[in-house]
Amino acid sequence: MRATPRRSPIDSADALGTRPIGRLLWYACSQTTLSVGVYGVYALSNAWFVARGVGEEALAAVNLVAPVLLLLGAISTTVGVGGASLVSRALGAGRPDAAARAASASFLIFWAVALLVTVVGLAAIDPLLGLLGATDATFADAHDYAVVILAGSVLATGFSAIVRAEGRMLFSTLLWVIPVLVQLTLDPLLIFGAGMGVTGAALGTVGGQAVSAGMALWFFFAQRDRPYRIGIAALRPDPRVSAAVLAIGAPSFLAGFGATVLVVLVNANLAALAAGAGVTLAAYAVASRVQTFLSMPQLGITQGVQPIVGYNAGRGLTGRVARTLTLSLRATVLYGIAAAAIVLLAAPVVVGWFVSEPDTVAVSTTALRLVAIGLVFSGVPPLVSGFFQALGRARPSYLISIGTLVAIKIPLVAVLGIWSPLGIWVALPLGELLAAMTALVVLRHGTREDRRDDR
Repeated sequence: MRATPRRSPIDSADALGTRPIGRLLWYACSQTTLSVGVYGVYALSNAWFVARGVGEEALAAVNLVAPVLLLLGAISTTVGVGGASLVSRALGAGRPDAAARAASASFLIFWAVALLVTVVGLAAIDPLLGLLGATDATFADAHDYAVVILAGSVLATGFSAIVRAEGRMLFSTLLWVIPVLVQLTLDPLLIFGAGMGVTGAALGTVGGQAVSAGMALWFFFAQRDRPYRIGIAALRPDPRVSAAVLAIGAPSFLAGFGATVLVVLVNANLAALAAGAGVTLAAYAVASRVQTFLSMPQLGITQGVQPIVGYNAGRGLTGRVARTLTLSLRATVLYGIAAAAIVLLAAPVVVGWFVSEPDTVAVSTTALRLVAIGLVFSGVPPLVSGFFQALGRARPSYLISIGTLVAIKIPLVAVLGIWSPLGIWVALPLGELLAAMTALVVLRHGTREDRRDDR
């Protein structure tokens, strides 16, 4: 008789609806935070391998191709969040067939778009690189790197969000950790050992992605110890399910796009100000990188919350949904307070890891301290937006994710950044505060509507 694989008692779909919320939330969020943290480490190490093993111009060339990876990541996040919301709610409602259709729709959308990116990108690679800013000094390396990345586009995700949707937090984490370990092994071997330069760096990235994609295919199509199986029937395109996946996941795509626009605007304003723009641009680079790294646990909290909310909403367990939201809001704010306090105290030390010129250190320290205040509030909008996405309610998520960027953050930077860099340093945390207040207003209005519907 074949033994059933043993699994952690809180690493299953049923646990999402039965385990104590506090313990479940801690486990889920620790796994998701580990996942994004590990990838952050790889992104830094990959840049180090290229810079040390090939050269600074090669690193610039690799960075030119970053928008391709960002595009694939945005598509992956869109279908992942949208599909995961449908899957977790379907499982909570006891409908494994609907979960299978939602997961299949997510796969088909990503694979179709990724294949399109490969075909169009390779066919138009020279004008694409010119559009991305390649010069005579960087074109050859950018070309070699882009060819491999574009060819491997279809492998660019392991659908970890959909894995989390059925409570398999540990396997979702492995979908990040194992590929990153593969990439960290391949990069030095191919760059230093085989002397393959940027092509080796690209092969290391795609090699890790291939491992993640292979693990996902085994998980969804071969493993039997799961609440649903994906068969041939589920792989038939369903326009209604595909539309639902895209509608729910689109706020995540728009939020990422809007954040990119905000960064471009900040850099443009700093560059247009008085002499010494190089110092202020360097200061913003330091502050934004530190802020991005420190905000990863807040991203982990949002990702960990979504399957719990979706599953319990599907089962009609509104008390568990409310408890999850309360604890997660408390956690993201308390973490933000602690992170901001540490940065305020240790800013000169942190800045010293990146820059050494006295003027740059002074400006960077001021920028980092002011920008870090935003960490207190920055976890609230994505958490509330992710909460509504998990419930399948796209409209309030759109309002929070893209509305606060367009109506609050971008205008603040545009207006306060006219006079001095200090105006920009103030605009960034002020934008986070106002966005958090807006998100809480939307949340209060949305929960009032739910209570009225329940009566």
